[in-house]
Amino acid sequence: MNGRSEFGEAGKLNGKARIAAMGDLHVKEHGSPSLKDLFTEISQAADILVLTGDLTDLGKPKEAEILAADLRSCTIPIVAVLGNHDYECGCVEEIGRIFKNAGVQLLEGQAVEIKGVGFAGVKGFAGGFGRHMLGSFGEPAIKAMVAESVEETMRLENALRQVRSERAMVVLHYAPIQETVVGEPQEIYPFLGSSRLAETIDRFPVKAVVHGHAHRGTYEGRTPGGAPVYNVASHIEKPTGRPYALLEL
Repeated sequence: MNGRSEFGEAGKLNGKARIAAMGDLHVKEHGSPSLKDLFTEISQAADILVLTGDLTDLGKPKEAEILAADLRSCTIPIVAVLGNHDYECGCVEEIGRIFKNAGVQLLEGQAVEIKGVGFAGVKGFAGGFGRHMLGSFGEPAIKAMVAESVEETMRLENALRQVRSERAMVVLHYAPIQETVVGEPQEIYPFLGSSRLAETIDRFPVKAVVHGHAHRGTYEGRTPGGAPVYNVASHIEKPTGRPYALLEL
């Protein structure tokens, strides 16, 4: 896998898939610019589009409908996970249906294979990194937070067990490593992701990991086991110079 390679007809001939990945679109009910032209551009540059959550700003069905309408200009397969903002209004099932009806392969602990690439996806959750990772101790609220982090990790493991392709990509919203959240205030690191996700990823032969959530983070890093990780939040500067990254698997 080469996250910085050139993409042209050679990519098609050598059997590799070109994946455009981006997250944190934060589509609003009023005032968001149309993304139709961007999705048309992506359709010409890549074989698959991956969206890493926070597709809507407040989790409103109307926001999802606006994005779904723009996604009609995308002519390649779309894989996505939801983010924390997509849960804000308590309409997550409805917005999930809207995206699925628009042809989006929405991953919520499942896996799907497209063009020979196996995608395993979950939202993920907070919890912190390394020796600063939150433990299940003390008040019930803290234990509930850790339990949610563990549950999302188990859902990721179940999804990865479903992958049969030798080319596997993990799709998350929350970060699995600290390296790609660097740039954010250190005080909020525990709310940006969890090392538990990386621990699970490193038990499988994963070729690449993409996530969002950390708008001021860092584009590229690696899990302790060496899997490349890319923060593809639309706000992050990328080698393409565009809001999306281009990766080749």
